[in-house]
Amino acid sequence: LEQIATNDWWAMLRPAKKVPIGGTIFLLDDLSELSPISATVLEKNETGHRRLRFSGTTDILNDLPAFGEMPLPPYIERETTQHRAEDLTRYQTVYSKPPGSVAAPTAGLHFTPELLSEIGRHGVNVAEVTLHVGAGTFAPVKTARIEAHRMHEERYYLPGATATLINETKARGGRIIAVGTTTLRVLESVAAVQQSGLREANGRTAIFIYPPREFKIVDALLTNFHLPESTLLMLVSAFAKPGKSEGREFILRTYREAIELKYRFFSYGDAMLIL
Repeated sequence: LEQIATNDWWAMLRPAKKVPIGGTIFLLDDLSELSPISATVLEKNETGHRRLRFSGTTDILNDLPAFGEMPLPPYIERETTQHRAEDLTRYQTVYSKPPGSVAAPTAGLHFTPELLSEIGRHGVNVAEVTLHVGAGTFAPVKTARIEAHRMHEERYYLPGATATLINETKARGGRIIAVGTTTLRVLESVAAVQQSGLREANGRTAIFIYPPREFKIVDALLTNFHLPESTLLMLVSAFAKPGKSEGREFILRTYREAIELKYRFFSYGDAMLIL
C-alpha cells in the first residue's frame, strides 16, 4: 500500500490472522517455486493493514513486476495468467508516470494517445496532476453519520506548470474539466489551503467530499459510475448540484437510467460527463 523506507511497507494480507506479529512470509516466484525473498510482519494498524520488512532483496519495489500481478478489481475474473500482459497495458492510463497508486484512476482509461491529440487540436489544453490512489478511496461508508467517516490520506503532487495553466484559464473565463475524481480531489485539496490562485504543491490529502459542497476550481467532471455507499458516489452527488443537497437524488435518477439502458459500471465501464 505504501512504502515507509526501502523494504519497509504497509500492506494488505489475506488471511491476515494466519500471520501474527513477528511471523514470516516466504514469496513464491512466477513458477510457484520458493524464492529467496521473505517478509516479516512488524505491526498492524487500526485498519488491519500490516507493516512488512522484506529480506532477500535489495529493494522489493524493483521485484514487484516479476512477483506481482495487476491488482484488478474482484469483479474482473481471471482464471489463468494468460491475460497478464494485456492487463498490465490496458488497466493503466496512457499518461501514467510515477508508480504509487493502489488502483487505477479508471476515468483516465477512456483516453488513448490519439484521442488526447484530437482534443489538443480542438484547442483544449491538457495538464497533469498526480494522486496516488489509496485503498481508503474505495472503502464504503459504514458510520451512522456521514461526518464521522474518516478518509485515509493519499499523496498528491500539483506541478507548477499545471497550476499556472489553471490560473490563466480561470482568469480568462475558461473551464477546468477534471478527468476523474482523483484529479478533482487534488485540485480542490490544494484550493482549500491556497487562497489566491493555485501554486505548485506536494502533500497528502484526506479530503472527503459530500453534499452540500461548493467547488473552487473544477467546472466539469468526467467520471465512471461508482459503487453504492462509496465516498466516490457521494463526491459526484456533491458535484452534480454544487452547494445544494439535491445532488444525491439527481445522481440516483441518472444511475437508474444507466441501469435501464444497460450501461456498464465500474472499471472498463461507461463514463458520464457532469457539466
